[in-house]
Amino acid sequence: MYTNNVTTASDLDFDEFLSGITGTIRHWQNDQAGKLQTPAEKRMPAALLDVIMKKQPTSVSIPKQFGGRGGSIKESMRLLSATSYESLEMSMMFGINLFLFLQPVAKYAREDVKAAIFPRLLEDGQMGGFMLTEPDFGSDVLNLATCHFETGTHYCISGTKHWQGLTGYAKYWLVASRRKNSSGELAPDIDFFISDGNQMEQQIEVLEYYDSLGLYMLPYGLNKIDISVPKSQKLESGSNGIKVMQDILHNSRLQFPGMVMGFIQRTLDEAITHCKKRHVGGKNLLAYDNVQYQISRVQAAYTICSAMCVRTCAINGIEHDVSQMGLEANTMKALVTDLMHESAQILSQLSGSKGYRLSEFAGRALIDSRPFQIFEGPNDMLYNQIADTILRGMKITREQNVMAYLMQNPLMCESSQLFKDELNFTVNFSLSQRKKIAFGKIIAQVVSAGYVLELGNRGYRKDLLDSAILVLRQDCTALFSIFQSNCNSLPVVDYKERSNWFEFLG
Repeated sequence: MYTNNVTTASDLDFDEFLSGITGTIRHWQNDQAGKLQTPAEKRMPAALLDVIMKKQPTSVSIPKQFGGRGGSIKESMRLLSATSYESLEMSMMFGINLFLFLQPVAKYAREDVKAAIFPRLLEDGQMGGFMLTEPDFGSDVLNLATCHFETGTHYCISGTKHWQGLTGYAKYWLVASRRKNSSGELAPDIDFFISDGNQMEQQIEVLEYYDSLGLYMLPYGLNKIDISVPKSQKLESGSNGIKVMQDILHNSRLQFPGMVMGFIQRTLDEAITHCKKRHVGGKNLLAYDNVQYQISRVQAAYTICSAMCVRTCAINGIEHDVSQMGLEANTMKALVTDLMHESAQILSQLSGSKGYRLSEFAGRALIDSRPFQIFEGPNDMLYNQIADTILRGMKITREQNVMAYLMQNPLMCESSQLFKDELNFTVNFSLSQRKKIAFGKIIAQVVSAGYVLELGNRGYRKDLLDSAILVLRQDCTALFSIFQSNCNSLPVVDYKERSNWFEFLG
């Protein structure tokens, strides 16, 4: 069914390179249409993976001196966007390879190590992944238990990792570990090592494949690490490992809009097409006011995500250190994935019973978009970090008025004017966690409004910009209501006594 591409990707015009990849995915999707499959049968077919990797999609993040296309962030973002329109899972597979393995390796690995790895990815179609999360330490990465110690020319690394995308598929892994000292204690810093699965002593054992809810083509699981890697395969930055980790994670979060962009556009196209064709009460769904409102929200998400993509291409790339860009990285990842899942929810609702079928795009979109709000930092945690960033800055400058502080921030000085009535208040630095999260969401809306305004300065169409700004302002108004509320409801853990409804029947 599939024919291999023998042309070197670096020799192709980018549009030709991109169409070869998306065309293959589209052909496969059309071939699968209407076929009933169990989740296990939906795993990445070997024939599809083989032909896709022979088109060298990873070349966009490999420097030219190693045979790649040069590491252009614009090409990476376009690849992610174009493929997520066809298949969110395929875009996620590329994303894992690009910004969680290839870009860190290109940035921090030794030249001789790069020279050994990159040809394997280009010529043999091998892949790389990222191992950070552990069963007992999810978001608490500073306390991870995977450890290493030196043995002459090597590092011995042992531990357990889970929920790594491409489990069992990737040959190379970037493994996060903490150094074990002579007394058995683990150092507070984190180091990163490249594991080369082509070498027997560096192979990572898969203990279990998880029955993931969605993103079926991507295997996730539980991995046992008991490997020995040469010292040359430790990432070197000239700084501490925590800063490297921040750079890797922020770099990844800044590129989330690339994966989300095509997905939201597909969702928007599907919603418009369905509502044009579906007639209720003698008119199509697009004629109904609430349907128009729902689709306008998906369209606003499309515009906001577009603005984020433009911003990422301006500030990100292998040559940039983004370790200190937590505010923007967290804003992009959290807000764009919230918009992503909301768009899927809207499409599912508009699609009616059709949206409850796994064989339909609306049904898949709903379950496939949900994990994006969780992995690489649950969104509530990221909104909390956004709030902490702003509050910390306000404390340092001794400015208690939110509007006055944001006016001093180049990122928000213009966009904050759109919310000047709501933002003109004195903040209490001892906010509860629930209020911090609401405050973080507000700041994310203001930051994103700045991206949209900048997109307008570049000539983007005004009607879409106006609609996006309107939605951001509406959402901020709702968030301010939550933020200003004095609701302190708490769960009643021992709730069962005198709470059975049938005991109160007359």
